[in-house]
Amino acid sequence: MDAREAALRRAHDHAVRWLASLSERRVPARASVEEIVRALGTELPDAPARPADVVDLLATACEPGLTAFPSGRFYGFVVGGTEPAALAADWLVSAWDQNSVMRAASPAYAAAEEVAGTWLLDLLGLPDDSAVGFTTGATMANFTCLAAARDELLRRAGWNVARHGLVGGPPVRAVAGEDRHMAVDLALRYLGLGAPALVKADGQGRMVPEDLRRVLAAGGDGPAIVILQAGDIHSGAFDPFTDTVRAARGAGAWVHVDGAFGLWAAASPRHAHLTAGCADADSWATDAHKTLNVPYDCGLAVVRDPSALRAAMGRRGDYLIQHEHGDPVDKVPELSRRGRAFTVWAALRSLGRSGVADLVDRLCRHACAFADGIAGIEGARVLNEVVFTQVCAEFGDDERTERVLTRLLDDGTTWISGSTWHGRRVMRVSVSNWSTDEDDVTRALDAIRRAATGL
Repeated sequence: MDAREAALRRAHDHAVRWLASLSERRVPARASVEEIVRALGTELPDAPARPADVVDLLATACEPGLTAFPSGRFYGFVVGGTEPAALAADWLVSAWDQNSVMRAASPAYAAAEEVAGTWLLDLLGLPDDSAVGFTTGATMANFTCLAAARDELLRRAGWNVARHGLVGGPPVRAVAGEDRHMAVDLALRYLGLGAPALVKADGQGRMVPEDLRRVLAAGGDGPAIVILQAGDIHSGAFDPFTDTVRAARGAGAWVHVDGAFGLWAAASPRHAHLTAGCADADSWATDAHKTLNVPYDCGLAVVRDPSALRAAMGRRGDYLIQHEHGDPVDKVPELSRRGRAFTVWAALRSLGRSGVADLVDRLCRHACAFADGIAGIEGARVLNEVVFTQVCAEFGDDERTERVLTRLLDDGTTWISGSTWHGRRVMRVSVSNWSTDEDDVTRALDAIRRAATGL
């Protein structure tokens, strides 16, 4: 107990120092992989070491190589921070060390998952009898939902995929927009469904309903999954759900929504219009470690028909203690896994309904401030309609945009990464952190101006 308590106290001290440094530290890492390898040691020692000393070595060796992802000035990718109650709950998750498989094994976890799942459905305006599974992230959430879709569609067609596999069965078509996220393609590949048929998107990445009808009609009457998007990774745009869901229903398709960060718009009265019609789908995937700001890793797979999800994900083992009402393991691919629902419960309980809405609105407000600030820089142009938390801009041509990005990362004040959108290099700002404030935005915009000056 003494050794464990000393190690935990040491870890707490390092964690507090790390968090306190975020407001002023350089956002990109200062050290290379090779430097961190040398600091950690390349040979396994023969003798044991005191746990507290191991914690000290890990913290001091890795600190120069840490990127300040939790900083209010990190805007690369869609990376949320960690809301305080969720962070503290995550420490308890590690200390409690619950394997979140069965109700009988951990009643506490099963209860937290049940309550958090119910709150999520209410908050996001999804059918209240849907099943909610807690996965590693949106990629596996998409995989989980699409597995339920695949198996259920084949069942309706008279084919038992669990027994017979895919070979010899009716082909299942997947249909998605041109600007879908790569996680969709990964999930379809893992499921043996291949690449999706693509539907035209408008200039903001929104699926064109008329072209969806054309693609569905051209594919015949076989089983089909239509994959829609809540929050384009570049523009933040949302598919027109009312029209696209209606088109999919007309073809008898299962409708899935990939809403990794954008599904949370439904929690804000000010932005819920972006998700109008979304709740009419059959399944939804999102991340809690993005817009909700719980620690990595935590995705959410929501399926309207719980029996379809259990049929795809459920498993039986003679040594398992199975509950008549089902177990957490029946809704996700993994057996052994962390107690992710504890952190989601903590974040939702801490924020409350109004707090989540305010979080979403605040992120959107900061994105608009970025767009306004960048538009005022000579030679810069914002390319997207800023409807949610994403901003894409260019600085004249691809070469100049790339130079601005390089100078910006060298400056270290902020992390804003580049991308390619519609064939051109862009600066992509993703506002995802609960702790970002007006000062963070101002400092980041000043850094962008410095990077663009004199080019």
